[in-house]
Amino acid sequence: MPSATPSRTSVEIATQPACWRQAARSLPSHSAALPRRGERVAVVGCGTSWFMAQSYAVLRESGGHGETDAFAASEFPAGRRYDRILAITRSGTTTEVLDLLGRARDAGVPTTAITADPATPVMTAADSLVVLDFADEESVVQTRFATTVLALLRAHLEAEGGLPAGVRTLDEAAQDAERAVTEELAPEVLGAEQFTFLGTGWTYGLALEAGLKMREAAGAWTEAYPAMEYRHGPISITGPGRVAWMFGSLPQGLADDVARVGGTLLDGSGTGAGTLDPLADLVRAQRLAVAIAEARGYDPDRPRNLTRSVVLEGRHA
Repeated sequence: MPSATPSRTSVEIATQPACWRQAARSLPSHSAALPRRGERVAVVGCGTSWFMAQSYAVLRESGGHGETDAFAASEFPAGRRYDRILAITRSGTTTEVLDLLGRARDAGVPTTAITADPATPVMTAADSLVVLDFADEESVVQTRFATTVLALLRAHLEAEGGLPAGVRTLDEAAQDAERAVTEELAPEVLGAEQFTFLGTGWTYGLALEAGLKMREAAGAWTEAYPAMEYRHGPISITGPGRVAWMFGSLPQGLADDVARVGGTLLDGSGTGAGTLDPLADLVRAQRLAVAIAEARGYDPDRPRNLTRSVVLEGRHA
């Protein structure tokens, strides 16, 4: 049975609308450290931070702000030239990120790190630092820090006229998030045995993150794909008692495909009236992960097999 006392993770999830607004208010003090229009930028991170990097990269490039790639820090292509490397690291201690920042400095490439904790090695590893300590978490599983990073980066694109057409303002997203933290989750979703998260463009990174959150907190069976690729094999996993969850606008015909195999479709973050911003829809997935974890007797604040940061032995402490 779920505890009568909300988990720390649940409390942190509920603070996201306020965190996003605070990030937008803090933008003037961070703008100089963020990618400049026209720069060729690589955005890197590990785990959740990598998925936020993917979403931002698509937003930035499709909004005309500059060529942008996203990489897991461990997979950064050596020798490829960029005008700036932007690293996302909640803890500021992740080995792969610190190693990459060191190599970038040796190569003379400007670097910026966004972190929750400046009192860590990232303080000296990056040329510029953006500190979002108000969004830091006690929980091992990332929720509000990751979304607040993306909120700050969206606010920066919005301020520079680089937000892609059709993407809501950050204020609108925060309003949607206020709904997302209070609306009841549907019984058919709470009782599902399997989830496939889908996205297109910048929302594919959100789909990946939703799947990861469910696996981390609840040990749930989840997968994530680009929406149009879902038909090319992955749809075979969908059926009665299984959910296809779409972030963003639903591709034509996909609802019929899910219905044909007997699955449940959730598409609450499209462009129609009453829909949520896709980032706010991610908040619902976070809440679902906590709800399923508690229903299974797991502690979402202490997920199995996870630590706050991955530090490789014999390297950065």
